Amino acid sequence: MDPLPIARLQFATTTSLHFLFVLLTLGLVTMVAIMQTRATLRGGEQLHRMTAFWGRLYVVNYALGIVTGIVMEFQFGMTWTGLSAFAGDVFGAPLAIETLVAFFLESTFLGLWIFGRGRMNKWLHLAMLWLVTLTAYASALFIMVANSFLQNPVGSRMENGVLRLDDFGALFANPALVASLPHVIGAALLTGGFFVTGVSAYHFLKRTSEIDFFRRSLRIGVVTSLLGSVLVVQAGFAQFAEVAGYQPDKFKGSVSVGLPLGMMIMVGFFAFFASLIGTLLLFRDRLLRARPVLFLMVPGIVVPFVAAILGWLVREIGRQPWLVWGKLRTADAVADVSGGQILFSFIAFTLLFVVLAIADWVLLARIAKRGPAVAAAEPELPVLSGV
Repeated sequence: MDPLPIARLQFATTTSLHFLFVLLTLGLVTMVAIMQTRATLRGGEQLHRMTAFWGRLYVVNYALGIVTGIVMEFQFGMTWTGLSAFAGDVFGAPLAIETLVAFFLESTFLGLWIFGRGRMNKWLHLAMLWLVTLTAYASALFIMVANSFLQNPVGSRMENGVLRLDDFGALFANPALVASLPHVIGAALLTGGFFVTGVSAYHFLKRTSEIDFFRRSLRIGVVTSLLGSVLVVQAGFAQFAEVAGYQPDKFKGSVSVGLPLGMMIMVGFFAFFASLIGTLLLFRDRLLRARPVLFLMVPGIVVPFVAAILGWLVREIGRQPWLVWGKLRTADAVADVSGGQILFSFIAFTLLFVVLAIADWVLLARIAKRGPAVAAAEPELPVLSGV
């Protein structure tokens, strides 16, 4: 049994599923931070309730996403030992920093934000959430730095048959990163916006009594979706020119790349026009009366996730047969283990990821359907004066 296709399928499956958690986390935390900022500046019970409700959904997705990230990291040591041996000195540096940022700083600030509600001064509490947001984006940055190195191995030199880090700053100036990072940020905003929009539309279809709550949420979701879709489309097409400089044959002669690429472009434009139509209807005060549009917004939650998976397929398949472009072939990076062992780990990882994904969506759906009353029912902690 050839271990290579199984190892590639394993990595594609786990990476794609983990990336879906990441996108929703980045999108939601951005909107929750904006909601709490407005609540802190303007006051008003509704904005505080919105922060609590959407913040709870964010925390659930973040917690389960962390678990998928831990599981995914095991693959480098179990399946891709050739990558660690050949390029670990370069590839491991941004991953190590990301671990410190994600698991220490981001988690610490998030814990302070969660348990500091009602205890901290409102400005300090707001600062904690913005620190969570900034460290979340820093985590995404270092992940993309590592991935962009695989696409275009800058900042390194060959020494005794392995790659050594030569210029750490060059990793951040990598054309593969400059082109792709805005694309990922746009995808995160699009994903979070579609999620908030879909949940809000669901409550309007159910004739909710929380009209003002979900009208405000819908407005934030639709506008965020439009901004995200514009950035996704613009950054997506900008990558074609950049990719031609370091992977000139990426989009040539591969049907395997052409199909997901074409589908990704169609889904991206669909998301843009859907967001544009929703925004126009919203500002003309017609969206809440357009029930067919509201109905489509609910299943529309999955659209950015589909586009994200297609995008990763294009980015990763187009690099083959190289794992580190022009330096290390994928076949040479697979661990020296049997295909049966990799198949076992693939099945185990996939089952675990499926369970986590189902648990995530069940919890999110349950909280989303019950509405803001869930967040409002949380006990307030006593305020400590002078903190």
